Amino acid sequence: MQRVSSVPRADQTRALALSTIAFTACFAVWTIFSIIGVAIKKELGLSESEFGLLVATPILTGSVTRLFLGVWTEKYGGRLVFSAQMILTALATWMLTFAHSYIMYLIAALGIGLAGGSFIIGIAYVSRWYDAGRQGTALGIFGAGNVGAAVTKFLAPFVMVAYGWQGVAHVWAAGLAIMGVVFLLFAKDDPLLVERRQKGIRAPSLAEQFAPLKNLQVWRFSLYYFFVFGGFVALALWMPHYIIDVYGIDVRYAGMAAASFSLSASLFRAYGGYLSDRFGARQVMYWTFGFSLIFLFMLSYPPTDYIIQGKNGPIAFSTEMGLWPFILILFSLGFFMSLGKAAVYKHIPVYYPNHVGAVGGLVGMIGGLGGFVLPIVFGAALDLTGIYTSCFWILFAIVAVSLAWMHMSIRAMERRAHGAVLDQLPELPEMQPIHDPEVTRMARVLEDWRPEDPQFWETTGRRVARRNLWISIPALLLAFSVWMVWSMVVAKLPAIGFDFSTGQLFWLAALPGLSGATLRIFYSFMVPIFGGRLWTTLSTASLLLPALGIGYAVQNPATPYLIFLTLALLCGLGGGNFASSMANIAYFFPKAEKGNALALNAGLGNLGVSVMQFLVPIVITSGVFGAMGGEPQVLSDGTRLWLQNAGFVWVPFIIASTIAAWMGMNDIADAKASFREQAIIFSRFHNWVMCILYTGTFGSFIGYSAGFPLLTKIAFPEVNALQYVFLGPLVGALSRAGTGWISDRWGGGRVTFWTFLGMIVAVFGVIASLGAGSFAGFFASFMTLFFLTGVGNASTFQMIPAIMAREIPRLMPELDAERQRRQAERESAAIIAFTSAIAAYGAFFIPKAYGTSIALTGSPVGALWAFLIFYVICLVLTWAYYTRRGGLLHDLERGRGQAAGPAAQAAV
Repeated sequence: MQRVSSVPRADQTRALALSTIAFTACFAVWTIFSIIGVAIKKELGLSESEFGLLVATPILTGSVTRLFLGVWTEKYGGRLVFSAQMILTALATWMLTFAHSYIMYLIAALGIGLAGGSFIIGIAYVSRWYDAGRQGTALGIFGAGNVGAAVTKFLAPFVMVAYGWQGVAHVWAAGLAIMGVVFLLFAKDDPLLVERRQKGIRAPSLAEQFAPLKNLQVWRFSLYYFFVFGGFVALALWMPHYIIDVYGIDVRYAGMAAASFSLSASLFRAYGGYLSDRFGARQVMYWTFGFSLIFLFMLSYPPTDYIIQGKNGPIAFSTEMGLWPFILILFSLGFFMSLGKAAVYKHIPVYYPNHVGAVGGLVGMIGGLGGFVLPIVFGAALDLTGIYTSCFWILFAIVAVSLAWMHMSIRAMERRAHGAVLDQLPELPEMQPIHDPEVTRMARVLEDWRPEDPQFWETTGRRVARRNLWISIPALLLAFSVWMVWSMVVAKLPAIGFDFSTGQLFWLAALPGLSGATLRIFYSFMVPIFGGRLWTTLSTASLLLPALGIGYAVQNPATPYLIFLTLALLCGLGGGNFASSMANIAYFFPKAEKGNALALNAGLGNLGVSVMQFLVPIVITSGVFGAMGGEPQVLSDGTRLWLQNAGFVWVPFIIASTIAAWMGMNDIADAKASFREQAIIFSRFHNWVMCILYTGTFGSFIGYSAGFPLLTKIAFPEVNALQYVFLGPLVGALSRAGTGWISDRWGGGRVTFWTFLGMIVAVFGVIASLGAGSFAGFFASFMTLFFLTGVGNASTFQMIPAIMAREIPRLMPELDAERQRRQAERESAAIIAFTSAIAAYGAFFIPKAYGTSIALTGSPVGALWAFLIFYVICLVLTWAYYTRRGGLLHDLERGRGQAAGPAAQAAV
């Protein structure tokens, strides 16, 4: 690590003082909208959500630019980058006064947001002047520049009363420009930059600076900072507005009250740095999260009236927090958040001394994004619930997750260091007299996993693999249910009072398919990075967001369209889960059983579509959750609906599945891999061929599932399509679950070939039935199509491990047999997940193709002919590359067929 003991104390003090003053000025500008935004909101007549977006927009720029400004500071030095950043921000602040519309204000706010990037510049610059023993204190003092938010809260209201909000912008811009020039003239280049220039050492490349970002630890630090800094910025922006509305006081006094929070959350950061140097950053983070939980619980409790039926009659009382207790608790919360901010950045120079800019930039960016996202979420939550304290509910949840993750990470570290000793301890102290140290807890990480070893598989492997499979299946079923439930919700929105246009409803229906397919691309690579157990737990728990969101949003016809767009995108979390679930299960089973295991996981998971289409129409007709579920929606004919149950019904099952995944699943040590190691699949030719083939099977299944009801309604309006919509997905899901063994026995390539041939005939049957006006023929042909897509889904996934087992020895002959096996398994899992991501776009494109065909020709037949031609292409690709004589799988599957023939005859 760079030693700076020879640097003069005067130079260190100069660098720290100038950086802290500059950061204070930048932070004052960065939070300017917390005061002038109130006047702009009144001037433009903005809603709560629009105001939240305006206040948060500067935070977006300041957050995103932190990553790049940190890298540039590492390369060019803090003196030049800091000065340029301040002067450019001052110009943007001055230009704000020329805006005349909401859009122009948002654009100007993006420029003002550059002020927020100053934080990482100062962190990278100041850390180079101090050694590790004093960095915590120095960075804490620098971070106290957050007090700039309090400067704005104290002074800006008085300037605004005297000169208008434009006067505030002019004064703040002039002050920042002057500070930029002063910093350029009087600051010095840091010792490391000077040494690098003297020795002619090149600046580190982007790849070298970004290398540590692949570490999960960096992202954990980012979550901590999302709360301690992002939550601080969000509350600093939100509190004046909150205090004015809740307590009804003047803007000047509201600004001073909010400034007390900004002061405590800023000035004590220096003390947090000192405590981190003395007691350790981990201990300080425990204090921060523990006390924050207590204070946020107190702040989140809304004013409530209670009536208790007592012995002598009703007893009425109420709870409400007064202004002064509110300010006191908010001040205390700010104190511990300031300690946490210092503690987070104490970690970075210690763990990553040569990557402070890149790592600190990412952590600062995520924290800053919290300041952008949270005010929007606060506004949306207020619009949605009508409860002002909902902003504190959200922060309480973030702190709870952060504390749990930190504690589990520390426990995991302790177990790695002292695992054998810890296994000697009883589960509870009271069990000490009966504890048998030979009986230890189930290992969560499987260090030795050899599914291809017959003895290992029979004695240990099969039992563990099946347990993980049967926990994975219900989690995936719930994911599919949540992914597709939006289609049922959108269809009912106009009936319960939502005045959305047809175009708006179309986008609401289409977005889950788009986001689900896109998320699959990212989810494809998550299991080797995070581990199957942790990622299944997190991805399943994430389904609570759309499930609860739907339940609350549909109860208020005034819910903004933006909220519904967000919920539609969040439903895609369920679609993304498929990719990671399949990749995870693929690691557990040997090649001989992989096809059937993947078929069961995917097939019974796909069953979630039918479960949803069967269950939702039932639960929305009754108050399943009583008073907890909210009031029903009354239709024009007097019918009552509890549409919120379409979301709420999944919540208890999601919670149970999340707990089961955490308690019962395993990680495989050999399955760990970075994104870079997995990205090799993009250079594999057969990855792209299998993307096409799987789009022909799963893309057809999910697309037909989405479009079958609408197509039936258009083609046969006299038929009640709702009686039949669940049958197609049901047939496809069950056929996938029940036919995986066929591919394991006769070969996935052969089964895929005959599947596409059957699908061509079935599509032709649909076209002929539409021409003849025969619903029976139409329905039978579509049921055949659904059945065949299920068979093809299983067979194509069975092909992928077989293909890579043959390709890896050819592509990587330098690896020994064991390493070739691991590489083949790793790439197979990644390809399985990636192909599922590409194929999921069928959920969007097949219904869209129907609509386009009807718009151009007045009939869906044109789209069906396009599908038929695509299946012909898939048939040719399967034959040309895999099943013809000389094809990649021909010899392997011919041997299987010969072995299966006598066995099949004997079974008959």
